[in-house]
Parts: sequence; structure tokens; C-alpha cells
Amino acid sequence: MKPSLGGESSAHRFNRYELKYLVAEGELPLLHEELQRHMDRDVHQREATRVSSLYYDTDDLRCYWEKIDGLRLRRKLRIRVYGPPESITDRSPAYVEIKQRVNRVTQKRRVRLTYRDARVLCDERRDPGGPPEDAEVVNEVLVLTQHLDLRPTAITTYFRGGYKGRGADLGLRVTVDHRVCGRDRDFDLRSHASNTFIIPPHLAVVELKVDERAPTWFTDLAADLDLTTVRISKYCKAIEAMANGPRAPQHAREIP
Repeated sequence: MKPSLGGESSAHRFNRYELKYLVAEGELPLLHEELQRHMDRDVHQREATRVSSLYYDTDDLRCYWEKIDGLRLRRKLRIRVYGPPESITDRSPAYVEIKQRVNRVTQKRRVRLTYRDARVLCDERRDPGGPPEDAEVVNEVLVLTQHLDLRPTAITTYFRGGYKGRGADLGLRVTVDHRVCGRDRDFDLRSHASNTFIIPPHLAVVELKVDERAPTWFTDLAADLDLTTVRISKYCKAIEAMANGPRAPQHAREIP
């Protein structure tokens, strides 16, 4: 067994509710001002933090259609890295994540590996080795990739700033994502391949992640800014923006 990158278990599990909003860039200064009154900056996710994710799906886009159809139980697999492409190497930290939706609750299971081992796990469908505590997540990834024949399908990339709750809001997180782009080819996260805006660049994606319910100060802020929740998936937006998306003949579904 290989040691984990930090010398201890790298597996993590999360259960939470997520609310998403599309916010015009011009409204963000007021939003940031209010967030800073109630929350602390996430030192790991500043405004310039680049987040890139490689998503896996079946040849007929099963994960995409499960989201579009609003299935109460659905899962998707991705590899996530942080930083510009030129900073990513085989030894860079990468997170293999299974994001699962059960009714309104979002569950996430992830394991931290090197970028090379993450690709071994998801592309070659082999256990790269690691501490026993990671085995449950690793085995779930192997079952998913083998049973569904998952393959690299789309990449999303954007710049993220984040906030963490304090005091009574300790479990609260808010992220603000700018310049959300994607592509459907060249699936190496180290590549400087061309990306396409999948959300208009004048809009940011603001996401509230909470254990139980949104605090009153945030709902008041959302009302003041006239924000309404949206059902939006960066992965689905990437699929829809690309030439081989569900509107293309090879992916169009027959409607009964």
C-alpha cells in the first residue's frame, strides 16, 4: 500500500444542501461586502484559485440525462485539480470525487491521490494503492467505471473564491465562481487546450452549501439582491455547449 499524500486517510464524505444562484458581476461587490460581515475567507479558495474538473460519463450520456430528468438518486464521477494547467504534474494533488444526489441532499465522497494515480483509477480502472481507509471510495469508483463503462467526457474550469461560516454558521460555505468555461476534448487537465464559455462571462455562479438551512441573514441578502435559486450544473452546461452534446444526432433521444 502506498502512503497517502498527507500520511493519513485522504478519504472524505460530505452531506449537505446546495442552493445555486446566477449573479451579475456588477452585483458582486455588495454580495462580497455582506459575506465578509458574516463569514471568513476560505484561505484555500481565493478569488484567483483556478478549479478544473474532468467529468466521466457513459457513451450515451447517462449521467447528463439523469440530471436533466431530475432523478432523485443520481451520481457522477470527476477528477478535480487546483491551479493553472502549467502547475499540474503527475505528482500534483488531485481529488477523485463521487457526487451523489439523494432527493434534495447532496452527498460527496472523495479521495486525495496524485494526478497520475487519479487517472490510473478512473481511466485504467485499477486500484493505485493507498491506505485501507481509502478503500471504500476507491472500490466504489472501480465499480462505477467498470459497470457503467465510464469514460472522460467533459472538462470544466473556472476561478473560485470561497467563504467559511463562523460561530453559529460553522458548517456554512459560500463559493463564487467566475469565467466558467468547458471543453469536450483533450482531457488532460495539464493541457492548455482552448475552452469555451459555458456560462456568460458577465454572470457568476454563487453556491450556498449548508448542513440544514440557510441562515436568515443570507435569505435577507438574497431578497435584497433579488436573487432566485437556479437549477444549474456546470457539467450539463459543458455538454450542452459542445458540438457533440445531446442536441447532436448521435445523442438525441427518441421522445415517446
